[in-house]
Amino acid sequence: MNALIVEDEELAVRKLQKLLHDVAPTLNIVGVTASIDDTVNWLEDRRTSGQPEPDLIFLDIELADGQSFEIFERTPVRSTVIFTTSYDEYALQAFKVNSIDYLLKPVQRDDLQRSLQKYEALRGRPVDDPAQNIEKLLQQIQRQAPRDYRQRFLVRQGQRLLSVEVGEIAYFYTEDRYSFFSTHTGQKFLVDYTLDELADSLDPGRFFRINRGVLVTHQAVDQMQPYFGNRLALNLRPTFDKETLVSREKVSDFKTWMGK
Repeated sequence: MNALIVEDEELAVRKLQKLLHDVAPTLNIVGVTASIDDTVNWLEDRRTSGQPEPDLIFLDIELADGQSFEIFERTPVRSTVIFTTSYDEYALQAFKVNSIDYLLKPVQRDDLQRSLQKYEALRGRPVDDPAQNIEKLLQQIQRQAPRDYRQRFLVRQGQRLLSVEVGEIAYFYTEDRYSFFSTHTGQKFLVDYTLDELADSLDPGRFFRINRGVLVTHQAVDQMQPYFGNRLALNLRPTFDKETLVSREKVSDFKTWMGK
């Protein structure tokens, strides 16, 4: 069984590769792509060269250059798809294409194993009518218990381990492919999670992801100013030494969130 991983966060790729190696050691990862363009080109190059398409594609929904559903509009995808996402809202749309399942980030070993077992059970058989999948998914979501958001992080400070409550955190950010947070007092700590995983595990009433690289709290926003391209420029506290912009598509939701 051959698989393609489509994911734009290196840490998430490594974690998924390790999980797949543990859960399905005979599965062969034939490629890793990080964007819509890369994936379309990869699939078309493989088709042109006469190589078989992968049996499975693990596909992140939010990529750096847009939502991965666009891939299906640009090139035929005959592989079975398992979506990975931090957002329940995308699940219904995922089932309108070749998907047999979706995995919420951070991907868990048991969930991945169940998805692969489902793939094996359906292999060679027609997938259910998408409308039936959507109805089943709606029922599943309605049965879900309220979310239990993360309350603290265990981090290293020198030779010590510290437990930091989320109320002490001003913002999260990525730097050189690693994730960090800054406390309200200006302390900086490394965390072993991607921004996607952090966004999924934190209370959205308290944290807002303004772009692909920064999650902020209300208290961290010191000033807001209009910026080129219908975006917003923020000044954060404690001071953040990089330009901090609210993505154009997030500006309206961000303003609503700031007013809550």
